[in-house]
Amino acid sequence: MTDACTTLADRIDALLPQTQCEQCGYHGCRPYAEAMARGEADINQCPPGGETGIRALAALLERPSKPLDPDHGVEKPRTLARIVEADCIGCTKCIQVCPVDAIIGAGKQMHTVITDQCTGCELCVPACPVDCIALDPMPPGQIDTAHADAARENFQAREARLARERSEREAQLAARKAAMHEPRVASGISRNAVMQAIARAKARKKGVP
Repeated sequence: MTDACTTLADRIDALLPQTQCEQCGYHGCRPYAEAMARGEADINQCPPGGETGIRALAALLERPSKPLDPDHGVEKPRTLARIVEADCIGCTKCIQVCPVDAIIGAGKQMHTVITDQCTGCELCVPACPVDCIALDPMPPGQIDTAHADAARENFQAREARLARERSEREAQLAARKAAMHEPRVASGISRNAVMQAIARAKARKKGVP
C-alpha cells in the first residue's frame, strides 16, 4: 500500500494490535480505527495496545497522550487460548465467536486452537459453557507486525465469509417463501377458473347467452 492511497484510518489501523477483541467498544480494530479517524473515538480505548499503543496513536493524530480508559479494561500481558481437550464437549460456541477463525473442530467433536493464528482476544472464554479454555502467555515472537497483519487478513476473510453466508441464507429464505406462495396463487387461479366454468354452465341451462 502506497502513501498516496493510505487513508488516515489505514494508518491508525496499522498501529493497532489486531486482536479484534472488541474491548474498545467496536466490532474489531478496523471499525475502531475508522471511528478515531472520524473523531468519534478516543485514543485510549485499546487495552491490548496499552500505553505504547496510546503514545503511538497520540503521535500520529497529534493529540496529547493519556492513560488507558479503565472502562475498556486494563493493560496486561498478551495470552493465547488453549482448549483443555479432555473437557471439550464439541459445542462449537468458541468457533462461532473466534474473530479470526483460529479454532477448528466440529459439532460433538474435540476442538483445538491454531496457536499461531490466535490473537488472545479472549472472546472464546465466556462463550465456553464448560470452562475448558485456558489462557497461556503469548510468545514474544508472536507479538509483531507480521502476526498482526495476518490477524487482520483472517478477520477480514471471516467477515466476508459471514456476510456471504448471510446473503445466501436470505436468498434461500426468499426462494422458499416464493415457492410457498406460488401454489396458493396457482390454486386461486384454478379455483377461479372452475367457479367461472360452473357459472357459465348454470347460465346456459337457464338459457342465458
